[in-house]
Amino acid sequence: MSNAKPDISTTLRDEAEPQLRDLLLFVAGDRTFGIFSDEVESTAEAKHPTPLPLAPAAVLGIVYVRGRMLTLLDPGALSDGETLTWPPAVRAIISLRGDEQLALAADSFAETITIFSSDIEISPNDEESQTSKAVAGILRHGGEKITVLDASQLFEAAVQRKERRRRRF
Repeated sequence: MSNAKPDISTTLRDEAEPQLRDLLLFVAGDRTFGIFSDEVESTAEAKHPTPLPLAPAAVLGIVYVRGRMLTLLDPGALSDGETLTWPPAVRAIISLRGDEQLALAADSFAETITIFSSDIEISPNDEESQTSKAVAGILRHGGEKITVLDASQLFEAAVQRKERRRRRF
């Protein structure tokens, strides 16, 4: 058994120091999106989503990926409220980690890049727009504008929960 003390200088990090993060890039419509790789469980190709009745515009339906039923989301509708036109078989699926069991629709996968967390320009959250919550920020990489999605906010942005008034008797 070793009594060596851990090197505190290597175990403690300065909070102001930017961290390196891997970002999975994908294309949907004519836009490039990114999601942090540690939030991605797997990817799949050519799935036919089963539509859900009365679903919000951002929800394309349900897909079966690697033993899990996932709610497939439209990244365009999540980021700016404009739904994209999708073929019956969505070409690329990005399944996400987490209890919400979500997946993102894509036309194609791009590449995985490593960036500093400080490279992302934080987008201001507009209190009137629920869709802006899904966007963590904008990254400019290789002359291209990449919309970085925040996986922790995707479900809330997709369903756009609104508090309903209750009838009081």
